[in-house]
Amino acid sequence: MHWPFCQAKCPYCDFNSHVVSGIDQTRWARALASEIARYREETGPRLLRSVFFGGGTPSLMLPETVDTVLQAVRRAWPMVNDPEVTLEANPTSVEAGRFRGYRDAGVNRVSLGVQALNDADLRRLGRLHDMREARAAFELARDVFPRVSFDLIYARQDQELAAWRAELEQALTMAVDHLSLYQLTIEEGTAFGDRYRAGKLAGLPNEDRAVDLWEVTQEVCAAAGMENYEVSNHARPEAESRHNLVYWRYGDYVGVGPGAHGRITVDGRRIATEALRAPGAWLAQVEATGHGDVAREALDAEAQLAEVLLMGMRLREGVDLARVEALGFDVAAARGLVDGGFVELTGGRLRLTPAGWPVLNGVLRELLN
Repeated sequence: MHWPFCQAKCPYCDFNSHVVSGIDQTRWARALASEIARYREETGPRLLRSVFFGGGTPSLMLPETVDTVLQAVRRAWPMVNDPEVTLEANPTSVEAGRFRGYRDAGVNRVSLGVQALNDADLRRLGRLHDMREARAAFELARDVFPRVSFDLIYARQDQELAAWRAELEQALTMAVDHLSLYQLTIEEGTAFGDRYRAGKLAGLPNEDRAVDLWEVTQEVCAAAGMENYEVSNHARPEAESRHNLVYWRYGDYVGVGPGAHGRITVDGRRIATEALRAPGAWLAQVEATGHGDVAREALDAEAQLAEVLLMGMRLREGVDLARVEALGFDVAAARGLVDGGFVELTGGRLRLTPAGWPVLNGVLRELLN
C-alpha cells in the first residue's frame, strides 16, 4: 500500500513522493479500500500473509486511515494466524505519537527511516529529525511493536571507514533483529542528482572506497549475528522481512496506491499491474472509474525470467535453478561467472559468492545478456 505524501522531499529520494499542504484522509481511505475490494474480485479468496505500508511517509497517515485500510484487507482475504503488517515511519516526535494507534489498528512491525546516527549527516541528508528524536522514537517503537527495523544510509559524503564502523557498531547495540543498510546512490531527477551534475556534491566515495565500506558493513554485521540475507538487508535468523521476501522470491503481491506495482497470477497468467503515479490523478480516476490502473500486462516467459533473476539474485539464497530453467534460462550463461568465482551452482540453486556481492549489477548484466 503506497502512501505518496511526505513533509519534505529528501535530496537523495527518487521514490514517488509528494509534498502537499492538505490531505482529505477520509477520501483517501475510501479510495484505497475500494481498490482492495477490486483486487479481491480478481484474485479470489487467497491466503494473505503480509501487508506493507510504504511511501512516501506512511506515518503521516492517521491511525484511523490505517485502520480503514486494514479492515478492508481483512474483509477481502483470509489471513494467516500471524500476518506481518509493516508500516514505514520517520522518527519525528509527531509521527511517533501515532505509534499506539497504528498498533491498535493491527500494525505489528515498524520500519524507521533513521538514515544516520549524527546530526550533521542528518542535516546533509535533508532529514527533519535529529538524533535525539530518532532515539526517542526508536525506544517508543520498541515498547509498542513486537518487531522493529530501521534504515541507515552509508557511503555518504566524506565518510571514513573508521567512522562508519563505529556508527554501525552503535546501530547494532540498538537493533532488535533487523537492519536495512543502503549505499547512497545519486539518482537522476533528485536534488542530489542536480548538485552532482553541477559539480556541487563533493566528498562522495569512489568505487574502491564504496567496496571497502561494503566489506566493513558485512564484517561488522556478521560478527554481531546479523548477516545480510539480501544485498542491503540484515537480520537475525527468522527475523527477515517476510513481506519483502515475497518480492525477492517473485511471489504474488497486490500493489495499491499511486505508482504502486503488483504481480498477480490469474488463470495461469503472470500479470504486471501499475497504478497512476500522480496522487491527484490516481484519486480522481479511482473515484470516477473504479480503478487506479495506468498499465496492465501479461508477462511472457522471457520477461518473467528477467524479473526472477533481477529480484532473486539479490538474496543470499539465490534462485531455484529448476524454476529459471523452466522459464528458458541456459545454465551455460552462468559458466563464465562460475569460473570467475562470482556465482555458484549448489543445492539446485544459483547464487552469489562473497566475491559476487559487491559487483551484483555486473553479474546481472552478464546473466541477462
